[in-house]
Amino acid sequence: MKNLGEMMKQVQAMQSRMAEAQAKLDHVSVTGQSGGGLVQVTFTGKGQMTGIVIDPTLLKADEKDILEDLIVAACNDAKVKAEAAVAEEMKQVTGGMSLPPGMKLPF
Repeated sequence: MKNLGEMMKQVQAMQSRMAEAQAKLDHVSVTGQSGGGLVQVTFTGKGQMTGIVIDPTLLKADEKDILEDLIVAACNDAKVKAEAAVAEEMKQVTGGMSLPPGMKLPF
């Protein structure tokens, strides 16, 4: 039973570290871009968009479709970067232990 008690302490410590890591993700900021930086979007580590910058040269009525495509591409770029930041943070919390397949964080 001594091993079970030690394991429970480790689980509680990991839960605490996970909560701290998730709190940090609110302060992680990643910027995705497209069109050579003409469109930039900023996301938190939890995937919330916090800003968008559009170069004024794209604000032409006849280039609406291009602008829309660039916004989507920039959002996808930021999402990939945010996921990488989350994965790195979780790797530190779990001590390099990978999560089971299908389990994603933050919850």
